[in-house]
Amino acid sequence: MGLFDEDVPKKPASGTITVGEELSTLSETDLAERIKALGDEINRTRQELEQRGNIRDAANSIFQK
Repeated sequence: MGLFDEDVPKKPASGTITVGEELSTLSETDLAERIKALGDEINRTRQELEQRGNIRDAANSIFQK
């Protein structure tokens, strides 16, 4: 280990995204992968939100009779 190893920013684990993370240290490939991962996460979150809405609507239709 060198004397100044602690000064070198550590790359986050693969697949790990931290909101607010410093982007200037990432390569173009890393940035593209980050965009893809964030898009996938947005889609996953939208699907979950839709499922919950469907469950709520079904429950409301049962209990509002």
